[in-house]
Amino acid sequence: MATDFLLPDLGEGLTDAEIVRWLVKEGDEVGLNQIICEVETAKALVELPSPIVGTVAALRAAEGDTVMVGAPIITFGGGQPEPELDGRSIIASAAESTAETDTEPEEDGRANMLVGYGPGANDHRSGLRRSGMNRRRATVSAPAGGESLSPTAPTSTAPTSTSTAPTPTARQDVTQQATDRVLAKPPVRELARRLGIDLRTVTGTGSDGAVVRSDVEAAGATAAIGATAQAPSPRPSVVDETRVPISGLRKRTAAAMVSSAFTAPHVTEFVTVDVTATVDLVEHLRSHPAFAGAKVTPLVLVAKAAASAMARHPSLNSHWDESAQEIVTYRAVNLGIAVATPRGLLVPNIRDVNSLTLRGLADEIAGLAARARDGKTALNELSGGTISITNIGSFGIDSGTPIINPGEAAILCTGAIRRQPWEFRDEVALRSVMTLSLSFDHRLVDGAEGSAFLADIAGILRDPLELIALG
Repeated sequence: MATDFLLPDLGEGLTDAEIVRWLVKEGDEVGLNQIICEVETAKALVELPSPIVGTVAALRAAEGDTVMVGAPIITFGGGQPEPELDGRSIIASAAESTAETDTEPEEDGRANMLVGYGPGANDHRSGLRRSGMNRRRATVSAPAGGESLSPTAPTSTAPTSTSTAPTPTARQDVTQQATDRVLAKPPVRELARRLGIDLRTVTGTGSDGAVVRSDVEAAGATAAIGATAQAPSPRPSVVDETRVPISGLRKRTAAAMVSSAFTAPHVTEFVTVDVTATVDLVEHLRSHPAFAGAKVTPLVLVAKAAASAMARHPSLNSHWDESAQEIVTYRAVNLGIAVATPRGLLVPNIRDVNSLTLRGLADEIAGLAARARDGKTALNELSGGTISITNIGSFGIDSGTPIINPGEAAILCTGAIRRQPWEFRDEVALRSVMTLSLSFDHRLVDGAEGSAFLADIAGILRDPLELIALG
């Protein structure tokens, strides 16, 4: 008897994942909760443990393949799920498994559980919606007809059921119905019809994956750009080039940036500020016993200044909910820090920044960056951000016009700190100077509020003692 292990739902509405690396091969004996492969989602690199004890009969997807949730990725010959791990069991929590490199058993001897293998994970309509999505040639699709998203037990041990398995024709019909059943309101469907957009090709960002007006507008803008692009010049007969497939994190980041650029009306403002006092404070903190072992950088004080300013400018800590036609303002500031990694750009966030001390913030930023570069960022760190900071100054760049992280109202960009002549106390002196730029969503933030927010941050960096005065 053979038992298939199907790709589980890894949470946050993810519908697929890319096989990055197999850690087992055909013929290997696999134990319960043994890590069998690494997969990359739109959120993070995740290690998948096996809920099945058995011998690997076949690897159903190759490294680099994109696999739909519910599709088989590995077959075990003679494998049996543990008695408590039947077709609807759960395996290790994705958030926990990305934060910890090993799977520590709990007191009952079982590992923490993975999202997507518990009650409700096999929702028939959700499975159909996922199985109907179009993917590239190397994509491994989920079984049609909304089959179970959990490991399938051998037929001889399956529970008795009064229903019969659908025929191939019936499965095709169900899959077609799932493809046609796109969640969208009538005005959105009408807009798509007028723009010539097939809703089945649009990724919905609304509640439950619904396609909203901004999704259709972004798809229309992208289609228009493609239609008006000039034909490429003839290619030389001999080309010295390297081609790398656009996949994984880079593909998803690109899609998010295109959506943000064509959905949120961006406005970018700049201010150049004397940050000599901030640089001096950083040097002082590095030698202070309370910050021993901490990585204190100007970015730490920029982050603290931004979080402090958000309390006085709440419109910057908000979200435009297109599907509900509401502006959502958050109480806590979840600050995203853009990190360049070998796999592409990640923006993990620190929860409730204003609850942290300056030392705590320094430790959080250092830890966040290290986990991102090592591919160990937890899934919950990659969602729920309310504003972001990108530090291009680390590359020696003075200023830029950053694109807002999707779902947020603004992004702050910090440039390089340079020593240059500057007016100081009615004289010209050599000072440390930095340019800040702020991109914000003009639907949520008007020019006056965005300017006041940026000026507030600049004032704190000009005189960081303002942090104490402002509380």
